[in-house]
Amino acid sequence: MERRTVFFVSDQTGVTAETMGHSLLTQFDGQAFRQVTLPFISTVDKAEEAVRRINATAEAEGVRPVIFSTLVQEDMREIIKRANGLFLDFFDAFLGPLELELKLKSSRAQGRAHGMSDIAAYTTRINATNFALANDDGAVTRDYERADLILVGVSRTGKTPTCLYLALQYGIFAANYPFADEELETGRLPAALTRHQRKLYGLTIAPERLQQIRNERRPNSNYSSPSQVDFEVRTAEAIFRRYDIPCINTTECSIEEIASRILDRTGVERRLRP
Repeated sequence: MERRTVFFVSDQTGVTAETMGHSLLTQFDGQAFRQVTLPFISTVDKAEEAVRRINATAEAEGVRPVIFSTLVQEDMREIIKRANGLFLDFFDAFLGPLELELKLKSSRAQGRAHGMSDIAAYTTRINATNFALANDDGAVTRDYERADLILVGVSRTGKTPTCLYLALQYGIFAANYPFADEELETGRLPAALTRHQRKLYGLTIAPERLQQIRNERRPNSNYSSPSQVDFEVRTAEAIFRRYDIPCINTTECSIEEIASRILDRTGVERRLRP
C-alpha cells in the first residue's frame, strides 16, 4: 500500500497536533501514513526549513503531504501555508469562531497547552506520577489513604500503565495491587484492601489474551501456562463478585479507554485536563 506522509507542525511539543491529527487519520482504514513531527517551529528560519522538508517530500513521493498545524503565530502559519501540502490548522479553524462567540480576543500565546505556565498543575502531575510509581506492586500499602483509586487484579492485565496514564493525564493518585498466591488461594482480600474497598476497581482479561502476554514475558513457564492463567482469571473475577468490586475487561481496550471508563463509572474527579 502506498503511504501518504503526514506532518505535525507545532511551535511547541507537537502533542496537540499529533493527538488531534491522529484521531482524524484513524478514520481512513484503507490508507497507510508515514507520520513526521516537526516541533518547536518558533522562528522564521525553522519555519522555512520545515517548508523545504515538506516540499522535498512532495517532490520525492509525487503527492503532496498532509500538514496538521497548531502554530499560534500568524507569521509562522503564513510561511507553512506556502508549502506544497494540504494545510490543516486547528487553531485557525477554532480560535476565530471562539473569539466571536466569547466576544474576546485570544492571547495567541505559545506553550499554553503543554508548557510550564501552570506550576500547580505541573506539580500535581509529578506528585501523582510519583505516587503511582511508589505504589505499583502492592508491597507498600501505607499510602492508600491518599489514593483516589486502587486497581486490583492478576498480573499483566494493564494495571501499571493505567495508573501511570491516570497520573500523567488527569493528576489522579492511583495505586495498583496485583493479586498474589495468598489472595488467589483464599479468595479473600487482605486487610490493607478491605479498609479501602470503596476505592477498589478490578481489571480482568480473556485468559487466551493473558496467556499470550505472559508467554512473551516468560515463555513455557507455569506463569504463562493455560491452566494457571485460567485459574487466576476465574479466581480474580470470583473475588470481584464476592466483594462487589466493579471491574472492566481490558482484552480489547486501549489504556486511554480503560482510564476513561473507570473515571466515568467511579465519578473520581479529574484534577487536571490534558
